[in-house]
Amino acid sequence: MKRRSFNKILGLTALTSAFSNQYINANPTWELEADIAESCGCNIPCPCNFGKPTEKKCYGNRLIQIRKGYIDDNDISGINFVVTFEMGKWSRIFIDDQNKKSKQDVFNKLLKAAFTGFYNQAEIIIHESLVIKKTKEFLEFSTSESYVKMKPMLGINGKQIRIDGLPYNAFYNYIQYESIKHSHTGPNNKWNLNGTNGFTSLMLANG
Repeated sequence: MKRRSFNKILGLTALTSAFSNQYINANPTWELEADIAESCGCNIPCPCNFGKPTEKKCYGNRLIQIRKGYIDDNDISGINFVVTFEMGKWSRIFIDDQNKKSKQDVFNKLLKAAFTGFYNQAEIIIHESLVIKKTKEFLEFSTSESYVKMKPMLGINGKQIRIDGLPYNAFYNYIQYESIKHSHTGPNNKWNLNGTNGFTSLMLANG
């Protein structure tokens, strides 16, 4: 699957009823606002995020922190999770265990409705403690299998490079980053990269 097609699935434009019903029996109403941070195996800048396909094998770790939102009558604010993936092939999902008791069912429902591509490709969903750290100089996040440390790229006058108008609703307020370390050691896959693409963005979506 081309990365552009993959992003169309995972970028989360509002789902039509026909598409939603392919995966879930009911058609939940949902809306969310989330912070995204990702490092992948692409060179800088990642062409996929600009709507250009790539045939290269691409690995990634994506952190999603939901600022606010709901699915049906359930509040989803404060849900944090990481998706480790190979584009179009598989994903492994790690949800912060602070949500394990109170929001596990809600999270599973949200995955099916709003993150369909990740959900359908998931090998496993793991509840564990996530480590998330952000300063002006670095952004770090990790799971038991993956670690990302990246830094914002600087442009004219030492300002962060910001990009507007990207073609997916997961990429508002897009800030370009560069990976310092991007690694994963799982049961079937392993990589250890640096100098590859990274970014942060705001995601606004509903269905």
